[in-house]
Amino acid sequence: MTDLERRYRRLVRIFYPAGHHDARGTEIIDTYLALASPDRRWPAAADVTDLAAGGLRQHARAAGATEIGAGVRLAATLALSTATALAGGWAVLEVNPWTVAWFGFAQHGTPVSLGVGVWAAWLLAAVVHLVAPGRWTRPAIGLALVVTVAVVPFAAVVDQARPPLFVLLAQAGLGFVALGSPGRPPVWRRLLPLAGAAAALPVAAAVAYRGGETFGYYGWPAGQVLPGAGLALLLVAALAAGHGRRRVWALSVLLTPIGLLWLHPLAEGLAVSRYGGGPHADTTTLATAAIVVSVAGAVIATSAAVTVRRRITFPARAEHRNGVHR
Repeated sequence: MTDLERRYRRLVRIFYPAGHHDARGTEIIDTYLALASPDRRWPAAADVTDLAAGGLRQHARAAGATEIGAGVRLAATLALSTATALAGGWAVLEVNPWTVAWFGFAQHGTPVSLGVGVWAAWLLAAVVHLVAPGRWTRPAIGLALVVTVAVVPFAAVVDQARPPLFVLLAQAGLGFVALGSPGRPPVWRRLLPLAGAAAALPVAAAVAYRGGETFGYYGWPAGQVLPGAGLALLLVAALAAGHGRRRVWALSVLLTPIGLLWLHPLAEGLAVSRYGGGPHADTTTLATAAIVVSVAGAVIATSAAVTVRRRITFPARAEHRNGVHR
């Protein structure tokens, strides 16, 4: 065995799954040796990169890559549709004129905050997703995500109102998953985010103009919007993903955003357990609840991935061993 062959063999063992390099390692190595020049002693950089990419593909296939990709794409589409539907509803409620009695006089106004710019960015992302998929969709979602995060320090600098932190965290969680949107999905799938936003408009308008009450993110029914959206997202994902590993991947990816949609009730429960009495979901409590939700979602998603991988890998290894011993 030459030094070059030994080094190629070592790379194959490093990059490829055990079952694959045992079954096809010699074939892979012979291919690279046939293409190498007679005086070469070390694998070329391009060969090392190619082996690494090939090994990554095989590891992904061993973990059920088809279901992973399909699950992530479905989760991204549902997350973007939920984010744009919420953006459409929040935008309508932001610009809703209100009238209240103050010391016997009717006071008029609109509770517009910097959130209008955030919701406009998400609605723009829905339009871009429809008319310019692929090249411009992810930058548009990324821009909306940046605006969602940046509005917090910007509001503090300019001393202007913004949406509450629990609303922005939920939107950011959905936006992060939405970055996995497929490049060029079918037209009907590209329509979903914009259709979700359009469907939210009449509902939000009906809420906004009921009795001329002042709008707030905390009051009824606005305070129940995010938990309701989280429950709806969970049910739709479970039904749309079908059976098998695709459902596991889709729900695993969406678990953290769904938890963030329930962030305010969870933070209130945490505040009650910490302080007693009524709920006090301050910034510290919200941040603590967000960390708990994110860590729990990551742990559950990782556990699901490991479980699925074991169910795929162990039978494959057993079958390979049986084939070798025969």
